Amino acid sequence: MTQPPDATSVAPPLAIPAARGVVVAGFAAFLLLGWATLLVPSLIRDVQATFGQSDAGMGLAYLLGSLLYVTGTVSVGVLAGRLPRRALLGAGPTLVAAGLVALAMAPAWPVFLAGFLVMGLGNGIIDAGANALFIDLFAGRAAMLNRLHMFFALGALAAPLAVGLAVSAGVPWQAVAVATAVAAAPLGLVFATRRLPPTHPHASAPERAAPPAGGVSDPASTRSVGRGIPLPLLVLCIAIGCYVAAELGVSSWMVRYLEGAPIVVATLALSLFWAALGLGRLVSSLIADRMSTVVFATTWSIVCGAAILAALAAPVLPLAVVCFAVAGFAAGPVYPSIMAIGGALHPGRASMVSSVLTSAGIVGSLVYPPLMGVVSEAAGMWVGMAGAGLFAFAAGAAIYTASRIGRGREAVPA
Repeated sequence: MTQPPDATSVAPPLAIPAARGVVVAGFAAFLLLGWATLLVPSLIRDVQATFGQSDAGMGLAYLLGSLLYVTGTVSVGVLAGRLPRRALLGAGPTLVAAGLVALAMAPAWPVFLAGFLVMGLGNGIIDAGANALFIDLFAGRAAMLNRLHMFFALGALAAPLAVGLAVSAGVPWQAVAVATAVAAAPLGLVFATRRLPPTHPHASAPERAAPPAGGVSDPASTRSVGRGIPLPLLVLCIAIGCYVAAELGVSSWMVRYLEGAPIVVATLALSLFWAALGLGRLVSSLIADRMSTVVFATTWSIVCGAAILAALAAPVLPLAVVCFAVAGFAAGPVYPSIMAIGGALHPGRASMVSSVLTSAGIVGSLVYPPLMGVVSEAAGMWVGMAGAGLFAFAAGAAIYTASRIGRGREAVPA
């Protein structure tokens, strides 16, 4: 007798044929996103020296930048169906380029801050827009989302390494920002002129009438909070927020935490963190569709938290760097796996799922990484980094809880 397909072992077919050029553009956008996200944290020492800013001042900049980032991610969901997808995606790299030019040319801190905010807005549009694009193209498969996010990690690992080498060689940090802007601007034009899939793929029935992934009708999976977000998706929002708090908490302040080491060593440690994170996503893109995404994401989130705490307890710098790299490898598959779970729970609503989850992730970056500057002033950076490890544990717990609420461990495909 033929058995029904097991959603944990069989990947769903492509929802829309993926044009090679669109996929490559998406990869390039996330490469830019990773680079741009780590550019200022890698330059933090030089930026503080140029504008006379303390850790608390940089924390405020991170907070305001995250506010504009979440504005960008929310706009992708709000404007879905109202503006052409090509216009939204094209605006992301264009805003990043404009913001970079502004902060590079800034004569004073307020102008730098304004450019940083414009760049944050563009980054948010790229993040939610490209995630939604790949959810639509590949029906929320974890493997392809891991591949997309691997390019974020590649950009993020390259930025600190390039910045460390450039600054050590005497290159002004402003020149690095301008060079990034020159590379970002053409990507906006590429998206604006591409033929992209529609924002909402055609569906035979409204989302509420559609059964959950795996064909299992489960009232718990459609339970919602008031008229808003379904409860399992809301818990996934908590999970992704905690994850981002941990990931960006470590990456935004690692160079500062390793202030006793030369700038080349500190930026190399940050690059290794993101290199390991990219490797984790590469490996996950090969194996994630062969097992339960929920178990996969939960396990690696817990390993990430343990590795961060181990890095803080390491007695020597090389061991700490290795532990941070392990934390990066473990963190790799968590974010895209949460996206895949959300996309599987709400087929045909990729823009909504991507916008909600990406925005929730930015809430994590709003709350904790900026707060770490204040924590550093009061109790030391070690305490702030330890908090990042605890957030990774919380992310794993929330992923598991979301699956139990929606009874989705067997229903949600990998």
